[in-house]
Amino acid sequence: MKNRMPASKTIKWLSMGIALLTLFSINAFAQSPTKTVSIAVAANFTPAMKEIQKKFETATSATLVISYGSSGKFYTQIKNGAPFEIFLSADVERPEKLEGEKETVAGTRFTYAVGQLVLWSATPGLVDDKGDVLKGDFKKLSIADPKAAPYGAAAQEALQSLKMWDKVSERLVQGVDIAQAHQFVASGAAELGFVALSQVKTKDGIAGSAWMVPANLYKPISQQAVLLNKGKDNPTAKAFLEYLKSKEARGIIEGFGYKPE
Repeated sequence: MKNRMPASKTIKWLSMGIALLTLFSINAFAQSPTKTVSIAVAANFTPAMKEIQKKFETATSATLVISYGSSGKFYTQIKNGAPFEIFLSADVERPEKLEGEKETVAGTRFTYAVGQLVLWSATPGLVDDKGDVLKGDFKKLSIADPKAAPYGAAAQEALQSLKMWDKVSERLVQGVDIAQAHQFVASGAAELGFVALSQVKTKDGIAGSAWMVPANLYKPISQQAVLLNKGKDNPTAKAFLEYLKSKEARGIIEGFGYKPE
């Protein structure tokens, strides 16, 4: 007759097996993919994106990992392998270029906002409703880097349309993106600057003083979103882009001063 393992040892080994199995299951769960999505967002869209993030995360229990900056910087980072899954650019050019370079999922590019450029000062009454302050003796005018930030390019184009680019070029201070350009004005480092309406619009109007730059002075600032290749298998990334097209998201976007497409 074969020797049988005592019942006490059998129970001991069975308990150890269950414990190991439980530990393995916990570790496997901890290492499993979570409902997160990494998004590169143009700096001008920061206020609206924070509100959209709150709504989306509450509704889905997902986590949006967001980086804010200039569209030009993000384009370079994406080309160099940055782990972004979605790109919300401040222009059409860069998402379109990434699409042509096979860095995006085909058919996912769309316009999510159309921006408006304003000449703004934190000082009430300094900027008049015709922008004539540009002809005055201010010391510093802030804009975003035209080569990296679409709002900076729009500011340069508007000044050139007004035939004032050469006159003010020596008084320009350039931010790396529109967020820094806004900060220069908000902090007093520059008396006035070209920023996005979304950065200065409040429920009560515009803080400080501002001139809405006529749309015919610069090309439309159509801002496009696209699903990048790194997000093609992430259902949360796809769900977020669908939410960005929703009536609720559109209401938030327009509430921050963007025009409908």
